[in-house]
Amino acid sequence: MTPSQEPSSFGRFILCLLVMALVTYLLRFLPMLIFRRKIQNRFIKSFLYYVPYSVLSVMSVPGIFYSTGHLASGIAAGACAILLSYFKRSLIVVAAGAAAAALIAELIITYIVNTPVI
Repeated sequence: MTPSQEPSSFGRFILCLLVMALVTYLLRFLPMLIFRRKIQNRFIKSFLYYVPYSVLSVMSVPGIFYSTGHLASGIAAGACAILLSYFKRSLIVVAAGAAAAALIAELIITYIVNTPVI
């Protein structure tokens, strides 16, 4: 393509916007089209019940481990979040506790790594 034939950035933006809108619409419309009647199969109902939880886990867990500077601080934050969740603390307490655990672990790791050995 020559520079005069390349689409403008605004035209490219509009094209991307239309494609994203079409994909979003299809993802919401196709299940209604395919499953017109109520789902009676217990296995499929059970499978569909757990899909949101599994998708959330798949999206969240890598972010927990790789969002910090060291894997160990990510593990500490994840363990703290699991522990606080187990004791039925609120979401804000779990998030704040996990962030605090990650910060403390990062400070400890940084202190250990940067301290010269005598």
